Amino acid sequence: MDPRTFCAQSRLIVVAGKGGVGKTTVTAAMARMAAGLGLSVLIVEVEGKTGLAAAFGAEDLEYDERELAPGIRARSLTPDVALLEYLDEHGLGRISKRLVKAGLVEVVSTAAPGIKDILILGKVKQLERAGAADLILLDAPAAGHAVSFLMSPRGLREIIRGGPLRSQSEEVLDMLTDPARCRVMLVTLAEETPVNEVVETAFALEDRVGVDLGPVVVNGLYPVLDGLETAPGTDVAPDLAAALAAAGQFRARRQELQQAQVARLAADLPLPQLHLPTLFSVDLVPRHIDELASALAAAIEALPARTEVA
Repeated sequence: MDPRTFCAQSRLIVVAGKGGVGKTTVTAAMARMAAGLGLSVLIVEVEGKTGLAAAFGAEDLEYDERELAPGIRARSLTPDVALLEYLDEHGLGRISKRLVKAGLVEVVSTAAPGIKDILILGKVKQLERAGAADLILLDAPAAGHAVSFLMSPRGLREIIRGGPLRSQSEEVLDMLTDPARCRVMLVTLAEETPVNEVVETAFALEDRVGVDLGPVVVNGLYPVLDGLETAPGTDVAPDLAAALAAAGQFRARRQELQQAQVARLAADLPLPQLHLPTLFSVDLVPRHIDELASALAAAIEALPARTEVA
């Protein structure tokens, strides 16, 4: 599949996964790939200080947009600021100022279950409707919260009979369930617990939220090596040779375990997979994101031309 076609399937891609699987890194790589194709990209961070900006060599994100790289802008959304902006836009600026002065913003934004999430999603919906970018990437909460986060509009619609919140819930739900506007990309590692969770999350999102699911990104795969051997004629000390042999055996076992989990994921979850390599580095820097963007583009190109989302 052509990567540009892949990026154009939905105006909003929600990237979600269990904490620690690299969903923020995948978001950054996706942004770099799309920008390299000539698309304008807006990244929306909702958990704050995820390390996304650092991957581009920038400081932590704020509510106002900031350019991270050519073609890539980003911002951090918080429910409190989203509430104040919503009130201002609806002619309730005086009320918003009083809330701030009285320190009641947090009280209002937690008045009912799902209020915080709908404030964030409502702002994302506004950005999507306004065509803020060719592609909006939402770096979603960790998988456990991602389900409740995306279920919030349906839950609020069921308990609120009318008014702005019900309208907002219905409009957000319309966006989430329209595959031309939104889809979800789940990220996992080739390990037992992350695979279990991504399968559970995928079915929950499909059954309880009704979103379309894109390919699953399997992150952190070891490049396949036949073994670690010394070149012919190389004089290697016995202890070093033993260490190399042990490293080769460890690497082979890791590859076997990863491939077994990849196969189990394919059997349990009928979605295409995009494989990304592990990066042997503690801190991610822009060149790492470039490497992953290239690997992501290659993985997308390997997909069938007419890959359908679930």
